[in-house]
Amino acid sequence: MLCQAGGCEIGHRPIDLHLKGLKEMGVKITEAHGFLECEVESLKGSEIHLDYPSVGATENIMLSAVLAKGKTIIRNPAKEPEIIDLQNFLNGMGAKIKGSGTGTIEIDGVDSLSNVEHRIIPDRIVAGTILVAAAITKSEITVKNIISDHILSVLAKLKEVGCIILEKENELRIIPPSVLKPVDIIRTLPYPGFPTDMQPQIVSLLSLCEGTSIITETVFENRFKHTEELMRMGAKIKVDGRVAVIKGIKQLTGAKVSAKDLRGGAALVLAGLAAEGETIVENIKHIERGYDNFDLMLRKLGADIKRID
Repeated sequence: MLCQAGGCEIGHRPIDLHLKGLKEMGVKITEAHGFLECEVESLKGSEIHLDYPSVGATENIMLSAVLAKGKTIIRNPAKEPEIIDLQNFLNGMGAKIKGSGTGTIEIDGVDSLSNVEHRIIPDRIVAGTILVAAAITKSEITVKNIISDHILSVLAKLKEVGCIILEKENELRIIPPSVLKPVDIIRTLPYPGFPTDMQPQIVSLLSLCEGTSIITETVFENRFKHTEELMRMGAKIKVDGRVAVIKGIKQLTGAKVSAKDLRGGAALVLAGLAAEGETIVENIKHIERGYDNFDLMLRKLGADIKRID
């Protein structure tokens, strides 16, 4: 039995693509009383076309196909670095997968998998969040153990606001400008486009840029909840559907705000770092789902921040 999909309430999050892929591999799925019951004697390889490059659906199909009988082909899969990392992990266990990061993934089912030791890739969203924290506080910092190719779209926007990015092997140094410049437009897109998971953090940054910036959210239709909280801190933001217009101000003011979701909560913490006075972010359970000891990480960088139980 599987319950319906969870996660942050940032918009419609259908699981039809997940179910479609499993059904095409022979799984019988019935839905009743908010639960899904899945039944299958043996999975079989299939050719699956995803109408949208969903990360979760791509991963679930890959995981199911490695032990299925025959070949599975996924067309229009997600191309995120995490998909490539999953391929490398599964291949290390004896799976036969190729094509991750491209428009087609091919999986030849195997009879069994074996143990493997695997080092996961650095979290690109955590890295991007820390870089935005540096930019919003106009602080020079160096982030180590980072794969810059995974956040090129974020680095491009940081450069547009005036930051200097210096690369050296697996580390980046960011040098923010004295005056942050606005960005004409940012449109969130599946990888390698600008990640929707960095949209709230960049909104906090643009709130302090000298001029007007526009963000279009194309992935989730309800991912501007953080803007209401930012406006309580003095930000000037107008939201119309999937578009947010941000008019930069010189200074945010500390306030009591509430995290409505994971990345929106992180955005409020970043705004608090740059705001005048004290900021209290409530409902941090959301933030803790995606950041390990976020307060300690920022404190090591010099932030005056503490977690209140």
